[in-house]
Amino acid sequence: MIFQGFKFGMLLQFAVGPVCIFIFQTASSRGFYPAAAGIFGVALGDGIYILAAIVGIASFIERKNAKIFFKIFGAVVLFIFGTSTILSGLDINFLPGLGLPNISHSNHEFFPAMVLTASNPLTIIFWAGVFSTKITAGNMKPRDIYAFGFGALLSTVFFLTLIALAGSLTKTFFPASVIQIFNGMVGLVLIYFSIKMITKKG
Repeated sequence: MIFQGFKFGMLLQFAVGPVCIFIFQTASSRGFYPAAAGIFGVALGDGIYILAAIVGIASFIERKNAKIFFKIFGAVVLFIFGTSTILSGLDINFLPGLGLPNISHSNHEFFPAMVLTASNPLTIIFWAGVFSTKITAGNMKPRDIYAFGFGALLSTVFFLTLIALAGSLTKTFFPASVIQIFNGMVGLVLIYFSIKMITKKG
C-alpha cells in the first residue's frame, strides 16, 4: 500500500503548483540545503492534511462558509508570498522573513514552506475523496489508509528533492542577475495562483 500511495502521489506531483515553484526558487536563490528545510515544512503540512482527511475533518471544510473562508485565506497567503518575492528581488522587504533571498538561516525556510502548504486547506477534501472512493470500491481496507497516505507523502518529499536539486544547479550555472529576473517571474506566478484560487467557482 505504501508503494501504491507513492505511485499515486507521483502522478499528482506533475500538476506543478505554488509549493513546487517555491522550493525551486529557494534552491536557485540560496542553494539545496535551505530548500531541503522547506521540503520538511511542506511534508509536515501535507502530513497534517492527509491525517485530517483520514480522521474525517473534511466534513467541516466542505461547509459553504468554511470553503469561502479558506479560499480567501489561501489566496491572501499566495498573494503575499508573490508580492514579497517580487519586492525582495528589488531589495525591498515587504514582509521581513518572507523575502526568500534575504533569509539568513536555512532553517527559516521551514515555516514559510509550511504556511504556503497550509494555504490550501481544501486539500483535505481531495484526500478524503480519494480514501472514501478506494474504500467503497473495495480496493483499500481501513487499516491500509495510513500506509497509502504515507506513501503519497513520500512521493512529495522525493519529487521536491529532485526539484531542489534542479534549482541548486540553476544557482550554480546562472548569474545572479538571471536568478533575480527568475524570482520576479516566480512572484508573478504565485500572484496568478492567488487570483485563480479566489476566482475559481465551486
